[in-house]
Amino acid sequence: MGNRYHTIILVPHARARLRKWRVSNLQISLLAAFLLVATLGAVFFTWGFFTRTVDGAEIERLRTENEDLRQVNQSFESSVQQLQNKLASYEDRTQELAIVAGLDPAAEGTEAGIGGGLSTEGSALDLSAFEARTARLDGALDQVEEQLHEQLRWISSMPAITPARGILTSGFGMRPDPITRNRAFHSGLDIAAAPGAPVHATADGVVARAGRNGGLGKAVYLSHGYGLSTRYGHLSKIAVKPGERVKRGDVIGYVGSTGRSTGYHLHYEVHLDGKAVNPAAYLLDQPLGG
Repeated sequence: MGNRYHTIILVPHARARLRKWRVSNLQISLLAAFLLVATLGAVFFTWGFFTRTVDGAEIERLRTENEDLRQVNQSFESSVQQLQNKLASYEDRTQELAIVAGLDPAAEGTEAGIGGGLSTEGSALDLSAFEARTARLDGALDQVEEQLHEQLRWISSMPAITPARGILTSGFGMRPDPITRNRAFHSGLDIAAAPGAPVHATADGVVARAGRNGGLGKAVYLSHGYGLSTRYGHLSKIAVKPGERVKRGDVIGYVGSTGRSTGYHLHYEVHLDGKAVNPAAYLLDQPLGG
């Protein structure tokens, strides 16, 4: 089959000569191939130029950022691990405190030792588990704190010291009455001491009564809570008023011989749930001479 030709006519303007070119299909194909090769070469050259430029700077920047992120991630994981260890330690210590405070660690709401760790594998840390552990620990600490405060209040309310320094002249229980000489029940301790010697509250409490009270003469009654109360009789002078709060060791009066008494001494009683009990069982500081 013969080669076909095409005529290209160029018309510049109205009076100019026409220009004609006669081209064959082969020439057109060669020109198209040349333009295609030139275009592909330009594209490849441009891509190679920018690729080399970007790869050198961008890859180095990405490598640096990746290394920084890796170090930050390692530091974060290390910090999280340290925090987990501290949290586990706090849980164990809270459990020990709960036992000391008299709480049952196995009971609901008092569990302190949770144990276990938080997984740092994957793309995210399970912060919800962390928050749950800290919330449980916070609740357990609140219960332990309240229980310890309650125990401290109970201990502070427990008569525990000798109310006056002196000599024990009469104990708790049946004895000959010093005035009638008949056997009678003695509801407290008699402590002989020098006139005007200070008398101390044996526990924290509130002054329930302060004034003359029959055979006890000038007397002070203290209410300590938890069913406990104490009485101090035959005082020469009272140093507190009803409704006043006192601490263990506070001076509430002075040794005297008022009321039904044969000499200077302090009559001291301890009552539990309204019933007189032996005060000697509550003298924890040092024994009295006798």
